[in-house]
Amino acid sequence: MKLDSMKRSIKLFLPAFRRQQDPSQGRLYRYMFNYGRLWKSAVMLTGLCAIIPLLLVTWVDYNVTQRAVESESLARTSRTVSNAKRTIAAFLAKRKASLVYIVHDNTYDRLLDSGRLSTILENLRLSIGGVTDIGVIDGVGQQVAYSGPYSLEGRDYSDQQWFEEAMDRGFFISEVFMGFRNAPHFVIAVRYEAPDRSFFVLRISIDTGRLNEQLSGFELSDQGNAFIINTKGVLQTPSRGHEKIFEKINFPVPVYSDKTEVVQYHTTAEGDYILGYAYIPDSPFILMIVNKTGELMRSWHRTRIEMLAYLLGGIVIVLIAVTGFATYFVNRIYVADQRRIRSLHQVEYANKLASIGRLAAGVAHEINNPLAVINEKAGLIKDIFQLTDRYAGDEKLLGLVDAINESVARCGRITKQLLSFARHMDFSVQPVDIRAVISDVVGFLGKEAEYRNIAITIDVPPDIPQFETDRGKLQQILLNLINNAFAALSEGGALTITANRVNGKTLRIRINDTGCGISDKDLKRIFEPFFSTKTSTGGTGLGLSITYSLVQELGGVIDVESEVGVGTQFTITLPLMPPARNKGETT
Repeated sequence: MKLDSMKRSIKLFLPAFRRQQDPSQGRLYRYMFNYGRLWKSAVMLTGLCAIIPLLLVTWVDYNVTQRAVESESLARTSRTVSNAKRTIAAFLAKRKASLVYIVHDNTYDRLLDSGRLSTILENLRLSIGGVTDIGVIDGVGQQVAYSGPYSLEGRDYSDQQWFEEAMDRGFFISEVFMGFRNAPHFVIAVRYEAPDRSFFVLRISIDTGRLNEQLSGFELSDQGNAFIINTKGVLQTPSRGHEKIFEKINFPVPVYSDKTEVVQYHTTAEGDYILGYAYIPDSPFILMIVNKTGELMRSWHRTRIEMLAYLLGGIVIVLIAVTGFATYFVNRIYVADQRRIRSLHQVEYANKLASIGRLAAGVAHEINNPLAVINEKAGLIKDIFQLTDRYAGDEKLLGLVDAINESVARCGRITKQLLSFARHMDFSVQPVDIRAVISDVVGFLGKEAEYRNIAITIDVPPDIPQFETDRGKLQQILLNLINNAFAALSEGGALTITANRVNGKTLRIRINDTGCGISDKDLKRIFEPFFSTKTSTGGTGLGLSITYSLVQELGGVIDVESEVGVGTQFTITLPLMPPARNKGETT
């Protein structure tokens, strides 16, 4: 069942003209159009008209979507950098504000108190965290008070850059460095100037671990990287997948900007990057967030694959639809052309039959005249012989005269059949005796049947009444079918013709032969125009096609059953009343 369903589906897309016979197989076959080229042109032009807009829309959507995803990636990186900038700036500002509060809340003398300074350190650790130690440096750079885990009291910072800048600017945030502690840290220093014009610097050291914690809290891609560098491009925090702290990064130091910037960067070794950066105000730090372009465009890659899949699916659907429609319409053209060819051949065939009928009628008339003379003279000779006693008793001589009269009568019957057949070439509905029609048709082929020893049996019940139909078309139908049967029969075969009424409204005629039979493959196509199994012997493939059309014109149907090596049976079912014909309709 599945195989049959698949075959039927394939036939929907297989052009009918591809299954047609080779033109060389039939003398009357010829192409009216190049259907193959017409079909290919229809598929190509229609397909291109449908696929080109689809490709253009996909291409436009592809580029628009790609630009939108790229723009969104840049915007997302910019938002992340801006948020990180605010977080780091707030981190530094909070600690700077704490120092400012301490120097204004405590006098210089109180800060020199080691107990007080330790308390302040403890409070800073509890409140803002990450503070390693705290120290008070006098105006000449000498650390005069210190609280923390290291022995740094009395250290001289007069030559340190951070001390000089703190003295000049009033505060200072240093880069990350190792210093006397031999551990990565940075310092925040605030200068306090007393009313007596004396001043001192309060400085705290901050562990870079707290700064690293701030950077690790940002939402980045799987291979995204957030780190801080100084203005020389030296790492101030660890960089995932890149250099260690205090090493120079592979990227160039970005130009200064007071706002967040995002740029695209290409490296030969690692491909394309989206690099966002921001200078942290009042510090030597540059925040950088680096993402691989491929990571940010991962969603676009999935979308691109889906888009291409949809495009491919759309093209396949378009091609299937276009092929189906093109096949359907070209098949319709092909079928219409075949009908026209069949109609033309039917007209030609009918004209030939009409010409033969007229010729037969002329011949019959011409033959009837000498036959009448022969019949008259033979009768006169017989009368003369009977007047003379010498010949009146000569039975042999009188038998020869009777043989002449019988031959003349037989020729008269043949010419009468020819005249009867010729009179019914045009469409004419009239009462018809089916037994008489069958007998007339078989009478034309009687001699061939005798010569080939073919037994013909006619079984027509006497109760079948006359019915109205076209006698000429019925004769042509029977003649074509009986001729086909004779062609299939070998010497000594049998032909049976039966007729009977069905349900009081129709007449069924069966023509059964014991010939070679027809294969199942050919049986499906025997009514197609130009299909013939006898092309090598001059068959045109039009006889059964015309017969099929004639049966339909009479309002009937024709069926066929056959088995190879057993025989063939044609069944014709005709209405007892002719079908209604439209006004002006001709055949």
